[in-house]
Amino acid sequence: MPSWQGFTLRAVGGLLRDLRTACHISPSFDPSSTPVDQHPASCEFVAIWDTGATNSVITQQVIDACGLVATGMAQSQSAHGTKVVETFLVNIGLINEVQILSVPVTKAELGPDTQVLIGMDIITLGDFVVTNKDGITVFSFRTPSQVCVDFVEQHRAEQLQESFKHGGSTKHRKERHKTYGKNKK
Repeated sequence: MPSWQGFTLRAVGGLLRDLRTACHISPSFDPSSTPVDQHPASCEFVAIWDTGATNSVITQQVIDACGLVATGMAQSQSAHGTKVVETFLVNIGLINEVQILSVPVTKAELGPDTQVLIGMDIITLGDFVVTNKDGITVFSFRTPSQVCVDFVEQHRAEQLQESFKHGGSTKHRKERHKTYGKNKK
């Protein structure tokens, strides 16, 4: 079994204004202790990835299609205010067979073409990167997290490597690296 699971999506023809993927929802179960012939069926839906959402959300359409039973109630805050909503426990299958098990979700209304909202509860389980090089959006996710992405530190390392390629004393290169990014008087 791999040490991580993940996927990458590349936009066709330009920049994306939102991040959407297919996903599969089923009632929560443990695949390692449930015989394969007893796994509940899952249904495919469209999910939007939202870094502004604390938790993941499903619609009534998902609840009905999957035969989900509420596990409780919770207070939910959105742009429309605060209200008490039903909660559910689900397994979420992302693309490339990435599985997130036993996810507590709340019920809410989403846009007409969206049945699932993937929130920070799932995004923070791993590494989430969006790039837009050459006007093409590339979205990648993996879990669990594998590395810290730090563009500033990467740039500093590239600058230091570049200075070694173009000569200069070791002392001069080290001094230049120490002062990079600091305010000079």
